[in-house]
Amino acid sequence: MDDTQILQKLQKILKSDLEAVTTVLVSGGVDKIDNYKYLVGQVFTIKRISQEISNLLQPKEPKNEQGTVIDIGNARSNTKN
Repeated sequence: MDDTQILQKLQKILKSDLEAVTTVLVSGGVDKIDNYKYLVGQVFTIKRISQEISNLLQPKEPKNEQGTVIDIGNARSNTKN
C-alpha cells in the first residue's frame, strides 16, 4: 500500500467519524455541556486533519506546464556622478 492509498483510507475513516459525531450533535444526543464541547472539538480536529490530508494529496507544482522566464538583461543605467 503506497502513501496515497493510506491517506485516502484515512480520509474515508475521518469522513465516517465526522458523520457519526455530527449525527450525535444534531440529534440532541448530548446531555452535558462538557460532552458537547468534547464533540465540537472532535469535529474541529477531524476537519483540520482532513484538510491537511487533502493538501498532501494535491500536487505541489503543476505538471506539464512550462513557466515563462524573461531575461531582462542589464537593466541598470550607467550614470556618472
